[in-house]
Amino acid sequence: MKDFKSLLVWEKSHRLTLAIYKTTSEFPDGERYGLISQIRRASCSIPANIAEGCGRNGNQDFARFMQIAMGSACELEYHLLLARDLKYVDLKEHELLEGEVIEVKKMLTALIKKLKTGH
Repeated sequence: MKDFKSLLVWEKSHRLTLAIYKTTSEFPDGERYGLISQIRRASCSIPANIAEGCGRNGNQDFARFMQIAMGSACELEYHLLLARDLKYVDLKEHELLEGEVIEVKKMLTALIKKLKTGH
């Protein structure tokens, strides 16, 4: 069992989730049960799956949860694009958040590769 809080990818995804909550708090109220909920759920899923994977036995199980976290990161990336196109997020904020998502995805990719090769 690993301490998820010691993983840089968990820390980065947690900070991303905090930023997502702040950004979505400025979305229209009509999106409370729509896009706000979807974006927040996808962002929370990333660090939550990293944490859950840390509690599993073996690298294979851990890698599976990192894959689930990756899927959530991809979903979040799309939802942010949609929010930008709906003009809920300005271009500068979108670029910043998208950059953070891409960095988390790169970190997850490296971790998954490491787990699968056993190094």
